[in-house]
Amino acid sequence: MNKRLIILPLIFAAGTASASTPQQDFFDSLKALCGKAFEGKVARSDSSDNAFAKSRLVMHVRECGDSVIKVPFHVGEDHSRTWVITRTDAGLRLKHDHRHQDGSEDKVTQYGGDTADIGSARWQSFPVDAESIANFKANGLDKSVTNVWHLGLNPQVFSYRLTRENRDFLVEFDLTKPVELPPAPWGHE
Repeated sequence: MNKRLIILPLIFAAGTASASTPQQDFFDSLKALCGKAFEGKVARSDSSDNAFAKSRLVMHVRECGDSVIKVPFHVGEDHSRTWVITRTDAGLRLKHDHRHQDGSEDKVTQYGGDTADIGSARWQSFPVDAESIANFKANGLDKSVTNVWHLGLNPQVFSYRLTRENRDFLVEFDLTKPVELPPAPWGHE
């Protein structure tokens, strides 16, 4: 029996291979919502979240660049919070930009963390970083030093979740019904 080995050439055309990662897919899906706002509701919480549960919650995918997306999170008339999602060489970073009504930074601001793994196109987790731990300790927030923030995204829902021991806070935003744009967040006119 005559066996012939057939070698077929592998051809790679420039630009046809996808360099996409779950983190890039997540970032791009969030960026696709740019300019839109969505109402949310508290889906999981405890008594410390009563103000959130009683307020109108709106996220606004407001500023979108190639490496940074800024998403203000409005709690009723409180426009102090903006989530900042940044692409890094190692993955994604989530920071919380907290401002006072006059636009000045709160003493507890710019806290968050970097992704510790690749995550998925629909879910990314951000364990607290050393800079945030130092800020929390300096401001008497020792219970926050084990925080992990999670962002979820599918065609129907955007999720923001905070977990740590004895704490599980989750807000879900309905992406199927855009709402009127809220005012600019404090300090980001």
